[in-house]
Amino acid sequence: MTNILGISCFYHDSAACLLQDGTITAAVQEERFTRKKHDPGFPNRAVQFCLAKGEITAQELDHVVFYDKPFLTFERLLLSYMTVAPRGLRSWLEAMPLWLGKKLHVPKVVQREIGYQGDVFFTEHHEAHAASAFYPSPFDEAAILTIDGVGEWATASCGIGRGKDLTLLKEMHFPDSLGLLYSAFTYFTGFRVNSGEYKLMGLAPYGRPIYKDLILDKIIDLKEDGSLRMNLSYFDFLGGLRMTNRRFARLFGGPARKPESEITQREMDIAASIQEVTEEAVLRMARYVHRETGMKNLCMAGGVALNCVANGRVLREGPYENIWIQPAAGDAGGAMGAAYAVWHRFLEKERPACHRSDFQMGSYLGPSFSMTHVRNFLDANQYPYQVLDEEARASAIARQMADGKIVGHFSGPMEFGPRALGARSILGDPRDGETQRVMNLKIKYRESFRPFAPSVLVERISDYFEIDRPSPYMLLVADVTGKRRLGQAADHGTNMMQRLNFKRSDIPAVTHLNYSARIQSVDRQTHPAYHGVIEAFEALTGCAVVVNTSFNVRGEPIVCTPEDAYRCFMRTEMDVLVLENCILLKGEQPQWKERKNWRDELILD
Repeated sequence: MTNILGISCFYHDSAACLLQDGTITAAVQEERFTRKKHDPGFPNRAVQFCLAKGEITAQELDHVVFYDKPFLTFERLLLSYMTVAPRGLRSWLEAMPLWLGKKLHVPKVVQREIGYQGDVFFTEHHEAHAASAFYPSPFDEAAILTIDGVGEWATASCGIGRGKDLTLLKEMHFPDSLGLLYSAFTYFTGFRVNSGEYKLMGLAPYGRPIYKDLILDKIIDLKEDGSLRMNLSYFDFLGGLRMTNRRFARLFGGPARKPESEITQREMDIAASIQEVTEEAVLRMARYVHRETGMKNLCMAGGVALNCVANGRVLREGPYENIWIQPAAGDAGGAMGAAYAVWHRFLEKERPACHRSDFQMGSYLGPSFSMTHVRNFLDANQYPYQVLDEEARASAIARQMADGKIVGHFSGPMEFGPRALGARSILGDPRDGETQRVMNLKIKYRESFRPFAPSVLVERISDYFEIDRPSPYMLLVADVTGKRRLGQAADHGTNMMQRLNFKRSDIPAVTHLNYSARIQSVDRQTHPAYHGVIEAFEALTGCAVVVNTSFNVRGEPIVCTPEDAYRCFMRTEMDVLVLENCILLKGEQPQWKERKNWRDELILD
C-alpha cells in the first residue's frame, strides 16, 4: 500500500489528509482538535488522527507533501514590502520570526513534528486547489477553475483534468485578486477577514447594489474573461497593515464599520454591491474557461468557491451541464489536493471511473466515536441519557423538532470542510419562523440576520427548491419554489429586524430575504442516520426539510468529540443532545460548571 500524507498549514485552516493507494482514508482540520478557530499551526493532531485511522506510523509513510511553495510566497512578500517601504515595517518585523523559524524550513518542521525521515514534496498552491477540485470529483474529464485570495503569486487559475492528467492553462497574479477584493469589503463592513466572508454574503440580500458601478469604475477593471485589475491606490494590504485605506473610506462616505457596532443601510448596500460584482466576475471566468476548453463539466476550488450564491448562478446561467465544488474549498482542502497531486501527477497512477456520487464520500472523513466510547464518557460523568435503536432514535429526534425543540446532532465521522452536513449539526423545525431567531441569539450567539441552511431529502429536493440535482455539500444556492412562497412585504423603508421576521414561505426558518436557500441534499447511502431523521420528520409533519447549522457557538470551531458536543449543549439553550444513539434532555442534566483544562486527548475507537 502506498501512503501519502498531504499537509496544509502556517496561513489559516491547517489540515492533514491521508491517501492510501489513491483512496481518501482521512482528512481533518487542526482547529477541531485544538479548539482554535482557523488554527494556522502545524497540524500535529490532525496528522496523528490520519495515521491512526490508516493504522500506520509516520515511518510507514511513502510520501509527505506540502500544499504550497514557501520560497515563492516569501519572494512575493519580500517584493511587496519593498514596493511600499518604509510602510509595513512593523508587519514585516512581526512576520519574519515565523518565516525564518518555520515557514522556510517545512521539511525540518515535518521531520521534527511527526518523526518522518523521508523527503517532503511541494505543490504550488493553485495546483493543490486544482487537484482537490478535479480528482475527487465524479467526472472523467472537466474544466477546472480555482479562485482565492493568493497562493504564491497566483490568485486564480484555470485548466483541464482528464483521467490522471491535470493541466493548468492560465493564471491571474497578485496583487490582482477577486478573493482579496471580497476580503477588503469584508474588512470594511466590520467583519473579520478569512472568516467573515460568509457574513458579507448573508448580508447582501438586505441591501441594494447601488455601489456596483462605483466599484467597477473606480476600484477594479473587470475584463471580459473575468480577470481584473485592482486600483491599488484604494488598498493597503501590500504593507500588511490594513485591507483598505482612507481614500477607500472617502469613496464610500465614511470610515470602515467598527466590529460589533450597528449594521447600517450603507453596509447592507455595500454587501449587495460587492456580491454582484463577485458573481459577475465568477460567471465571466466560468464562461471563459468553457470557451477555452469546451468541457461540459466544471470543477471548482479556492476560497471564493465557497461563495455558494455565485456557484448557484454558474449552475443556472453558465454553459456547463454539471459542476462539482470541493467541500473544503479553502486552504484546508489544499492538503487533500497536494496528496492527490503526488498520487496521480508524480506517481502517474491511473484514476478509476467513479461509480458513485464522487470520491469524497460525503466529506465524512474525520473522527468518529463508537457507542462504547460515548457511553463510557456519559457514565463516567453521570450524565443521564437514554439509548434508542436506529428507528426509535430517528422518530424521537423528529418528535422533539416538531415540538419546537433545538437538537444537537452528533453522528458518525466528522465533516471535512467548513460546512456541517448532519454529522456535527444543530437541527430545528424550518416551519417555525422563530427557529432562526432562537438559533442565532440563544444558541449560536451570532448576528440575527444570518440565514440558516435547509437539509432536504435528495428525492424531494425539487419539491422545495428550484434546482434539478443534488447539492450534498451545501455549496449551491437556489430559490424556494413558487408554490411554497408567501406574499412579500416592501423590503425597503423598514428596519432589518422587521424584514428579517417577515414570513416568506412555508419553511421560513431557511428562506432568506430574497427567497433563496443554501441547500444540502441528503441521501440514504451517504449518511443513513441523518436521512432517517429527516424521513421521520417528514412522516410526522409532512415536511421533508430540517434546519441545519454547524454544531458550535460563534468564535469556536465545529465540535469534534462527545465532550465538545456536551459542553456546547450545556453552555447554550439547546434542548436535546444526540450522541450517536444516546439521547440527552437538557432538563435532566446536572448543573453545568465550567472546568479549566477540560479538553481530553482524542481517543480513537
